[in-house]
Amino acid sequence: MDMITQLTAEFHLQAWQIENVVKLIDEGNTIPFIARYRKEAHGTLDDQVLREISERLTYLRNLEKRREEVRASIAAQEKLTDEIATALEKAATLAEIEDLYRPFKPKRRTRASVAREKGLELLAQRIFEQAAGSGDPLSLAQGFIDPEKGVETAEDALKGALDIIAEDLSDDANIRRRLRNLFTVCGVVHTKAAKEEESVYAPYYAFSAPVEKIAGYQVLAIDRGEREGFLKVEVVLDRPRAMRVISSVALKSTGSPCTPAVQAAGEDAYDRLIEPSIEREIRSQLTEQADTAAIKVFATNLRQLLLQPPVKGKVALGLDPGYRTGCKVAVVDATGRVLDTGVIYITHSEAQKEQAKGTLRRLIEKHGVEIIAIGNGTASKETEIFTAELLKTIDRRVSYMVVSEAGASVYSASKLAAEEFPQFDVSLRSAVSIARRLQDPLAELVKIDPKAIGVGQYQHDMPKKELDNALDGVVEDCVNAVGVDLNTASPSLLARVSGVNSTVAKNIVAYREENGAYPSRAAIKKVPKLGAKAFEQCAGFLRVPESRNVLDRTGVHPESYEAAKALLQLCGYTLEDVASGQIEALAQRVAQLGEEAAAEKLGVGVPTLRDIIKELLRPGRDPRDELPPPLLRTDIMDMKDLKPGMELQGTVRNVIDFGAFVDIGVHQDGLVHISQIANRRLKHPSEVLKVGDIVTVWVLSVDVGKKRIALTMKKPAQPAVV
Repeated sequence: MDMITQLTAEFHLQAWQIENVVKLIDEGNTIPFIARYRKEAHGTLDDQVLREISERLTYLRNLEKRREEVRASIAAQEKLTDEIATALEKAATLAEIEDLYRPFKPKRRTRASVAREKGLELLAQRIFEQAAGSGDPLSLAQGFIDPEKGVETAEDALKGALDIIAEDLSDDANIRRRLRNLFTVCGVVHTKAAKEEESVYAPYYAFSAPVEKIAGYQVLAIDRGEREGFLKVEVVLDRPRAMRVISSVALKSTGSPCTPAVQAAGEDAYDRLIEPSIEREIRSQLTEQADTAAIKVFATNLRQLLLQPPVKGKVALGLDPGYRTGCKVAVVDATGRVLDTGVIYITHSEAQKEQAKGTLRRLIEKHGVEIIAIGNGTASKETEIFTAELLKTIDRRVSYMVVSEAGASVYSASKLAAEEFPQFDVSLRSAVSIARRLQDPLAELVKIDPKAIGVGQYQHDMPKKELDNALDGVVEDCVNAVGVDLNTASPSLLARVSGVNSTVAKNIVAYREENGAYPSRAAIKKVPKLGAKAFEQCAGFLRVPESRNVLDRTGVHPESYEAAKALLQLCGYTLEDVASGQIEALAQRVAQLGEEAAAEKLGVGVPTLRDIIKELLRPGRDPRDELPPPLLRTDIMDMKDLKPGMELQGTVRNVIDFGAFVDIGVHQDGLVHISQIANRRLKHPSEVLKVGDIVTVWVLSVDVGKKRIALTMKKPAQPAVV
């Protein structure tokens, strides 16, 4: 199989693009490096497409490996015919290869294998031939009675022969392929209640949906409901239709008296062997597709969450809410350094509540706190109300935001947190994390297992390896898209940089602590275990704001420094002009020269030239600064204050298959169903919304008892003026 040709067709790209991507991957280059610094080689494909190509390449290589294993196994049995070899060569999926291997695969002891041991295979062949002049099956079976082998009667012999025919039909790759397709196109998923008990799975107590149209979130809900014992599930196909497929292969129009016996064996093959097997395959296929889609949604949401704009240059106060153990407090400066910590009690008594207000006022005044981050866990609502009341009594401008504390407890109890804050207990570490999440979501969230961040659906049901790979890839792409300050980054953040593993990340920090701040990018070449290849992969993503060379503060790779200097000289500028921001006309001067001519003169491609210009115009730029800032609040509403038709602004917290959850400042997120997002039919909410979007919504309904808020993004029609 020509993988390059196949990948070219699947991704609708040119062969040279795929060839170069495969070569770059095989040379050990990371996806972020390939995406950012080898654009000419692949035609400016983005990191997501490159990851998809890499994943598909791995699948095709595994497919080829399995093809060779199966071919070798069949050949070792001396059963490899030209027909089987051709079919194996044409097989495009693992399922097709396994279907072809099925008849030759070592089996556990079956009814058919027992019959073969009794010498009944020849009888099965004669019956299956359905020769026009053959006798009836029972007469043929008379010649195979052998009490020594356990075949006492002709009926015993016939039964064994039909078991062999049934298994052979079940192993027929053509039959299985056609029936699998039929199940996919015409099958129906049916679910019913497994027990009379109210549960969240009630919508599936009497549910049906075509295999072709069932939604991924429905599949995942059904799977979980079945695992928890609330649902019974089956995939049903019209039996006569299925039998016509088997009959078209098994029955011969010879008028043989053996044909009804073969028909009976076909029915047994379907009912006992094929239908249960393919039903399992279809269920597995549906789950796999649902998992893939859910992982994609999770990855998309995670990407958008990690790339939320930071709240830079502000002192933050983090509140980790709690009842019995109190609310943990941490104040961090604009760089995330811990200034103060403590515990306040806001739910125990009025006296303690007033004391808590006094404590926070002092901390706010002492450290010049400008923003407050409140975790959204237990006692979050009470803490938010308390904070809103407090802010009304303070003269200075202070805002707050409720942030997701998903994974904060996991981080707080981790070895990493203990190393970072050995002087604090677990609860205070959590408050620090919450404050830092508002200041710089990316730098803080990289310390946490992406699965614990909670911006997907059914993430705990996903296959761990696939989910980990997808989410780790997202984190890596985000960290490298933003860039990392070499002199302030934590080992956790550095370990996500292209070409840097956890050991090298720790070495980078250790060297920094021992020798002081890095004066330049090149200085990291002295770090133990950071070789030439690692430097090539990571250098462009590291920033050194303190460097004398302004290029070290940009995303220009060291390999392009000479080209950048030559470009500046060509346009009449110097590095000093870049540092002082005096090169506004750089792009216009390049346009006058002509991009292609300038690129050729500099010895780089046009995409690299454009990237160099972008970086020189805004050295040290943070791509997140171009996004709308987070929505900060100074007051809170109660669910009881909400009325249908009320217009509100909110922040999208999670995007899932059937809609999006929006924080509108009442502690309980509201749901915008997919049908209420736009005035057109959407395949998925992500076509319009992403995590972190600031949106205008209108209240549809409020159920205080069930804590449910229904929202719409479709502006209600204005009532007619009477």
